[in-house]
Amino acid sequence: MPSTTKLSPIWHPSPNFGPRRDGLSPKLIVLHYTAMESAAAALERLCDPGPEVSAHYLIGRDGALWQLVREEDRAWHAGAGEWQGQADINSRSIGIELDNGGDHPFAEPQMRVLEQLLPELMQRWTIAPEGVIGHSDMAPGRKSDPGPRFDWQRLEHQRLAARRGTALEPNVNFRELAQNRGYTATSDEKTLLNSTRLRYRPWASGPLHLDDLIALCPLPKST
Repeated sequence: MPSTTKLSPIWHPSPNFGPRRDGLSPKLIVLHYTAMESAAAALERLCDPGPEVSAHYLIGRDGALWQLVREEDRAWHAGAGEWQGQADINSRSIGIELDNGGDHPFAEPQMRVLEQLLPELMQRWTIAPEGVIGHSDMAPGRKSDPGPRFDWQRLEHQRLAARRGTALEPNVNFRELAQNRGYTATSDEKTLLNSTRLRYRPWASGPLHLDDLIALCPLPKST
């Protein structure tokens, strides 16, 4: 279970932010990996005005937690993409960077801090588990983070991310199921399959499988 101890992030301000547009507030949390050699390197880049990238939070492999942008402000972490039919994800989300190259498991101290941070954010901004997504979810084909080594099922078990389906509904269509889950960004069938697999079945390969459909099916209302 997530810890009840309130986190105290290290304030490390980035100049790369602006106001949220159209009066929007966060209803999504987008998870990323840094794909850099260290948290220090990621901090430097996220605070460099040249690349114009940032995030609200960065979690190191050792569990260190930095805050770079106020939650009320619009960090520049998501870029072009769409989720649940809505664009400008930066204005609708909080971005969390995880110090990881994408090719190895996420460190236990890092995951524990993430499991503390997520409930705080979800409660503060009334964000549902379905609103916790990966960068690859809202930008299929363009982004792959947090990647195949991220343990989404660990978050699902704690209701910190949308739970996968367990049974196949009759007369289901892959694209319709994916869109109902939130995958509304324009993409071809192969790209869409790769994106949903990064989230639900990262070990899978080959053509569309029955288990791909099951994972996207809604859960019974009683669960």
